[in-house]
Amino acid sequence: MGIPRQFLCLLVALLSSCALIVDPIENNLPPLERIEKPEIGTLLVPELADIAIVGRKPVIAIYAGSFADQTGQRRSNSSYATFSSAVTQAPDAYLIRALKHAGDNHGGFFEVVERVGLESVTKERQIIRSTRQDFKEDQELPALMFAGLLMHGGVISYESNIESGGAGARYLGIGMSRQFRRDTVTVSLRTVSVSTGKVLLEVLVTKTILSASLDQDVFRFISDQTELVEIENGLVRNESIDIALQTAIETAVLQTIKQGNLKGYWSVNEYTETEINKPCDIDECIDIRG
Repeated sequence: MGIPRQFLCLLVALLSSCALIVDPIENNLPPLERIEKPEIGTLLVPELADIAIVGRKPVIAIYAGSFADQTGQRRSNSSYATFSSAVTQAPDAYLIRALKHAGDNHGGFFEVVERVGLESVTKERQIIRSTRQDFKEDQELPALMFAGLLMHGGVISYESNIESGGAGARYLGIGMSRQFRRDTVTVSLRTVSVSTGKVLLEVLVTKTILSASLDQDVFRFISDQTELVEIENGLVRNESIDIALQTAIETAVLQTIKQGNLKGYWSVNEYTETEINKPCDIDECIDIRG
């Protein structure tokens, strides 16, 4: 039995009017129900925040360009050429954040000194000195804190579409299919002694980035094979490259702390406290506290 033409015209008019009235985003209808509010970032590796410390903290610095994207990869796009980078051009921000928030639950693990914006800090200190001299103030600026450790490295590899595939089935015009793609990002992190120039610790972390899609569709002829019904539904989810990179960097920092514990640069108590070892007399020992 066919649908009357007058009814079809009325249905189209109603759907068109609803499309003009209902907000396409703020409509509380799945899959996109509302605009999400901004969120305050937290550590993606909770174990990193549980590192405890007692005593003086290791003083560490990251200079501009010492931890950068070294892959040169561009964001993959099969439709047109793009000049957007595959990963962020400021990965050092994630590294500084991971170091600064390491051991947050126990007062912090590292003392992180500013070196990316060192020029701005130096200029501001010069302005303060000049102003105090003009007003003949005797108060002097304290010396800048110096670091005993430097961190170098960067994003050294980004491999796209290293694995892809899918599966699907259809029966009597009803079908479903699923596809996936796997990328990887690799981070290298080196801890260098300022006093000796030796590479004390080195960590390499690889993180998988997964993309997946699920499609469902119905394709049927009705009313004596004269009318066609076609329904499609799909969902694509891509793991965030920035979140994957942040997770890899935080894992590298956590592994650096664990390696330093095994090699005796500091002593980590996973349950209560962390104690920085005193430098010994032999050449292999250094003061990592700045």
